[in-house]
Amino acid sequence: MIRANRPSLSVVLPFNPLDKRNLASSVAQAMLGSPAHPMDNLAPFSGAGIYAIYYCGKFRPYKSLAQKNSNNADPKRPIYVGKAIPAGGRKGGAFADPAPSKALFNRLKEHTDSIKSAQSTLKIQDFVCRFLVVDDIWIPLGESLMIAKFSPLWNSLLDGFGNHDPGRGRHQGLRPRWDVVHPGRPWAMNCQERGEALADILRDVENYLANIMMAE
Repeated sequence: MIRANRPSLSVVLPFNPLDKRNLASSVAQAMLGSPAHPMDNLAPFSGAGIYAIYYCGKFRPYKSLAQKNSNNADPKRPIYVGKAIPAGGRKGGAFADPAPSKALFNRLKEHTDSIKSAQSTLKIQDFVCRFLVVDDIWIPLGESLMIAKFSPLWNSLLDGFGNHDPGRGRHQGLRPRWDVVHPGRPWAMNCQERGEALADILRDVENYLANIMMAE
């Protein structure tokens, strides 16, 4: 007797709204739906959370990125994604109210100062940002998902934008790639020179952005 082959049943996993990936996605979607603000005109605000910075200018190696953000009221691809958590984190346990903080605004202000210092290559008027004040425990999840989703240039290939001055006598490390392309931060000039040429880094930047755009 010939038995007909029965089709195998596919396994469909039930949706779990509390899965960490779904929680992260809800945070990221909320931020991407928030308005874009010019970085040269940010008013102080309270809270911690996540943010995305977008470039809309004319620096030639970033041309493909700027085209994605040509509508600076609704930019599409961030050049950098980050988070800001209050110093010391949450006090008194997971259900305690966090102490008042301007961690998110202060972090964006630090980035504004870094961009302004690189005035030979960047203009602060060419940057906008989105941000979302988030309960502390969800901040790392939201940031991680945004970085995985967009692979922002300044989070990956061109590292160092979010670095701080390591302090007096601690500049033995290599100068960040970001500061090679965008010189101006005084502390970075005290770091050791890299063993790669600016032209090579810029070629890597253009190739990296081209690959990202092709993958969309």
